[in-house]
Amino acid sequence: MLPHAGATRAWLPVGFRASRLEPARHPSGLPANDVPYRLINDVSFGQNVVVHSFANLYGCVIGSDTRVGPFVEIQKGASIGSRCKLQSHTFICDGVTIGDGVFVGHGVVFVNDKYPRATDDSGQLKTEADWQASRTFVERDASIGSGAVILGGVRVGAGALVGAGALVTKDVPPGATVAGNPARALPQARGATA
Repeated sequence: MLPHAGATRAWLPVGFRASRLEPARHPSGLPANDVPYRLINDVSFGQNVVVHSFANLYGCVIGSDTRVGPFVEIQKGASIGSRCKLQSHTFICDGVTIGDGVFVGHGVVFVNDKYPRATDDSGQLKTEADWQASRTFVERDASIGSGAVILGGVRVGAGALVGAGALVTKDVPPGATVAGNPARALPQARGATA
């Protein structure tokens, strides 16, 4: 479940603490912890969300009981479910939806542009109007290992495991384990359950 109906939005400049700007009258609309040096702008929080220092969150939705590690960036248009763990140095871009109970390891990168270019055919810098974000979905209870790269337009199925350093270029079936570059399904061990 994503944030409750009473969630509010918060903006905190770098170096300010939530308690100095927003007293406890809106406890569910801010992170549950108070740490310096994080940027939080136009974020909808569920209850008991913990956001560590040096996180950069803007225009996103984060569900209840989720933990956001240091140096994590979550862009506008991204949605994170409840009870997720997002480890340090992870980048979650516009167009990414992460379900409940998902683990995202250190340094995971989501990509939403299948044809990245700095300029258009006339040599002018591209703007947001010149591209369309590819949607990516990570279903409930999936785990993504440290250093994995998830390309846009894929779906990581419920309970799937993406190995550390994997490059995910196509859908991962529910309960599957994938690893490598490009990521490929690994055989299930005899008697293993997803």
